Amino acid sequence: MSDRDPVTTGPKPRSNAWQTALTVLQEAEPPFIPQGAHAMTVVVEFPPGDPGTPPHRHSGPAFGFVLEGEMLLEVEGEPERVVRAGEAFWEPGGDVIHYQDGNNRDDVPLRFTVTMLCEPGKPMLTLVDEEELAQREDRRAPRPA
Repeated sequence: MSDRDPVTTGPKPRSNAWQTALTVLQEAEPPFIPQGAHAMTVVVEFPPGDPGTPPHRHSGPAFGFVLEGEMLLEVEGEPERVVRAGEAFWEPGGDVIHYQDGNNRDDVPLRFTVTMLCEPGKPMLTLVDEEELAQREDRRAPRPA
């Protein structure tokens, strides 16, 4: 494919599509970004009905987008919610517990991508033990009956 217009043999005029190509999915002001953070982007895939990662936290903020299926998302202090394909989500990271990220459907897989700003020298994900979950139960939003 040539960058030249076949009629004039000059450069092809640039399309104006870039002016309307951008769609904002979410905007957020994370509480902090760890000094010297590095970015990591991953794709996560859970089979139908999978409960996802056990309760955990990230050392920095995480920004995600559901590619396929539905995620049941629960972050400390917020009610659980369903994030569907084509929707974005984020979590602040740091000390905040991420309780759920499992597949909300038992008939289709869940695929999502997450970009995390990780604190240098720390793992991107740290599991939270049962003792800490019990100590912080008052920080968890009420759950549906």
